[in-house]
Amino acid sequence: MLRIERVLGSRLEPGLSEQLHRLEHRGAIDVVTVPVADLPRRRLLITTRGGEELAIALPRDQKLFDGAVLLLDDLRAIVVRAAGERWLRLEPRSIEDAIELGYHVGNLHWRVRFDGKMLLVGLEGRMEDYVARLEGLIEARRVSVSLLEEGAEGQAEGHAAPLPGDDFAQRHPHSHSHSQ
Repeated sequence: MLRIERVLGSRLEPGLSEQLHRLEHRGAIDVVTVPVADLPRRRLLITTRGGEELAIALPRDQKLFDGAVLLLDDLRAIVVRAAGERWLRLEPRSIEDAIELGYHVGNLHWRVRFDGKMLLVGLEGRMEDYVARLEGLIEARRVSVSLLEEGAEGQAEGHAAPLPGDDFAQRHPHSHSHSQ
């Protein structure tokens, strides 16, 4: 198990970006996909796409983020990819329904954000478990329910920001030979 004790920086920083670019050509970048809800954690046990187990233990002044470089040397790199986040979109039919919905969601201590008249609840488990807690409001058609999926940068419908390993060689804007 590899112990990670600090974030080296962002994959977008010029110095790191150049090194990552060179490693990408050799297929030497491993990605660790971290659920958005786990990004604020400083301690985490997780496995990279390549199968390497990581024990992440960051200092108090650092947090994980999409594009965080955890390991970088001449042979390889490990970069964080934030997993898309799923939101339960709740739309109350009236002000009375909105008040009751807010009461229930607040008592359940669910993580929320607002989008106009809709209440979005961050899913940290199965959608069915959340819907079951609001069954009365939903069955009475006082609240409508749908699912919203977002990528790492907050784009709706799961369009996440690109990262090395996602056809990077086909996307980067400058030209040079990719043969070795």
